[in-house]
Amino acid sequence: MMLNAKLSRHARYGLFLVPALVAYTLFTVYPMVRTFVYSLTNFNGMSRQMSFVGFSNYALVFRDDAIVAALLFTLFYTVFSVAVITLLAIPLALALDLNSYTKHMQRAVFFFPSIPSGLLLGYIWGFILSPISSGVLNRILNALFHMKPVAWLSDPLLAKISSVIVHVWSSTGWHAILYLAFLQSIPKDYYEAASIDGASRWQRVRFITLPLLAPAMTVSVMLLITGSLKVFEIPFALTKGGPGYETYTITQVIITRGVSELQYGKASAMSIIFFLCILLITFVQFGKMQKREENLQ
Repeated sequence: MMLNAKLSRHARYGLFLVPALVAYTLFTVYPMVRTFVYSLTNFNGMSRQMSFVGFSNYALVFRDDAIVAALLFTLFYTVFSVAVITLLAIPLALALDLNSYTKHMQRAVFFFPSIPSGLLLGYIWGFILSPISSGVLNRILNALFHMKPVAWLSDPLLAKISSVIVHVWSSTGWHAILYLAFLQSIPKDYYEAASIDGASRWQRVRFITLPLLAPAMTVSVMLLITGSLKVFEIPFALTKGGPGYETYTITQVIITRGVSELQYGKASAMSIIFFLCILLITFVQFGKMQKREENLQ
């Protein structure tokens, strides 16, 4: 009787999961299955008439010039964004953790850039970094140093660097707040014991703070990697993918092929390959980060 009562109680609790499960199936599982089905056809996104073409769309993906350029830029964007944001967010979190009269205002100021949409930030920064003489930054540099206009968004290398800088500016504060939340959960007893033993501030940070921030780093890095690999808004708003294909992202190529060029089958194949690549990178990186946590503890 007791066993039946427990099973009945668990079954009732399980009913609360049904709405979430239904929503997840409708908005995640079903679209993924349909995308895979479309990737095996010549579906153009509009006509109901489609033919089965097998894996030919997958073969065409690797012959697309834009995909190669998009892959290189997306990897560049991801590697440098993750590295720079992590290097800046941890010291910023340590600074925001200090007691001061304006600490709440400081946290709000650094967190604010993460609130507006990436597309809006991209358009604002596109006005600031405009490569012509009327661009805000170029006007300031000309007024202060009499410099000629710099091609921030029309030079291939500068356009890539500018995209990364805007992402760093918009995301560092958010990840600093994430680290700050973990910082405030570290027991103060550890620091008091270290101070009694004569440990300097740097030693306390190195041997207490950083090892105990390992779980926060795992969460932050994984969010940065997945977000950067799927990036679309900021580079698109800044450069529309130019000059040429230099700042094309994989997401932009998928949208262009599927929506603008009505090659929905090919775009679906790109999406499936992209999904599998992100899944593989996530699992590998997550395993490495977990091993790192274990070694630090």
